Amino acid sequence: MGFAAVARVTDKHWVTCAVDDSIDFGLMPGSQLDLETTICHEIRQNRKPVIFTQASTHPLFSVHHTPKLYGLESYVSIPIVTPGGQFFGTLCAIDPTPASFDESSVLKTMELYAQLIAMNLDLHKDLLISEQALAQANEAGLLREQFVAVLGHDLRTPLSAVRLSAELLETRVDEPSSLKLIRAVRQSAIRMGVLIEDVLDFARGELGGGIPVRPVMTDNLQEQLEAVLMELRVVHPRAVILDTLCIPSGLHCDPERLAQLLSNLVDNAITHGAKGEPVEVRIHTVGQSLVLSVHNRGVAIPEGVLPSLFHPFRRLEVGRRQEGLGLGLYIAKQICAGHRGTLEVTSNDAHGTEFVATLPC
Repeated sequence: MGFAAVARVTDKHWVTCAVDDSIDFGLMPGSQLDLETTICHEIRQNRKPVIFTQASTHPLFSVHHTPKLYGLESYVSIPIVTPGGQFFGTLCAIDPTPASFDESSVLKTMELYAQLIAMNLDLHKDLLISEQALAQANEAGLLREQFVAVLGHDLRTPLSAVRLSAELLETRVDEPSSLKLIRAVRQSAIRMGVLIEDVLDFARGELGGGIPVRPVMTDNLQEQLEAVLMELRVVHPRAVILDTLCIPSGLHCDPERLAQLLSNLVDNAITHGAKGEPVEVRIHTVGQSLVLSVHNRGVAIPEGVLPSLFHPFRRLEVGRRQEGLGLGLYIAKQICAGHRGTLEVTSNDAHGTEFVATLPC
C-alpha cells in the first residue's frame, strides 16, 4: 500500500495526524479532506473496519463514490477507539492499484496497531491530566501518590502491548539491523516494567499499610534463590557473586517476595560495591529464623545517610551511578517487615557494607 495515515475523524472534519506517502497522494500532517467524500465518515458511524483489494470488482465499492473520486483500488481502514470507548479516528491505507494480501491477517495486524495507538492516546490524555494535577500539588507526598496512580493504572497495559508486539515482530523479522532495534525495544519495555513494579510496590507500602506478603509453606526456597543469583550473574556478567546457601525445607514465607528481597540487596551491592571485589551472599537458619546477608566492599555509607537509607526515592552518592528510582532498599525493608523480620546494615571502610535480614520463618 503506497499511502498510510492516522486520521482524526469527527462529525465535521477529517484531518491527518501522521502520514506515510510514497505515491504522492498529496496529504501531510494537518491536511484535511471533505468528510463526506471519505469512507472514514461511514466508519465513524458504524465503528467497523473496511477492507478490499480491488474496488473495481467489489460488489459494493465498485459503485462507491470514494474509490471513484480518489482513484483507489485497494483500501484498508480500521477504527481507532480509546479504551474509554471514544472514537478518535482511523488507521487507513490506500493504493491506486489492486493489492494482493490476506485480508484476515492484515485486519488482525492493523487492529493491533489501532489498539496501540488508542492506548497511547488514552495514556497521553491521562498523563496531561495528571501533569496538571501535579502542578497544583503543594506537598511531595501528594505528588508521589498521583504519579504512582498514573504509572500503575495507565502504563502497565500499553507497556505490555509494546512488549508483546516486539516479541511478535522478533519472530517475523530476519534482517539483523531490524532485529537489533526490535530487541532493544523489548529490553527497554522489560526494564520499564521493573521500574513500574517498584513504584507500585512503593504505592502499596505507603498507601495500603505495607507491601503485601503472602506466606506459604515452602520446600524449595533454596532453588528459587539460587535461580535469582543465576539471573543476576547473567545481568551483571562482570560481577563476582560468591554464595553460601543452606536453606531447609518447610519454611513459612513468601518465596516470591524473598526472591525480590535478595535481588534488590545483591543488585544494590553490585551497584555500590568496589569494582572487582566480590559480593558475598550467605543464607542460613538460626533457631526459628532465616538469616540472609549480603556483603560488599567499597566506600562506606556516610553516617549521615544511614538514618534515611531505607526511605523511598533515596539514592546513595557513593559508588556507581544508579539507574533505578531509589526504591530497592525501601522495598527490601518492607518485605522484611511483612515477614515480621528486620533488615539492618553495618558499613565502614575496613569491613565494607553488609545488609542482614532476619526473618522468623
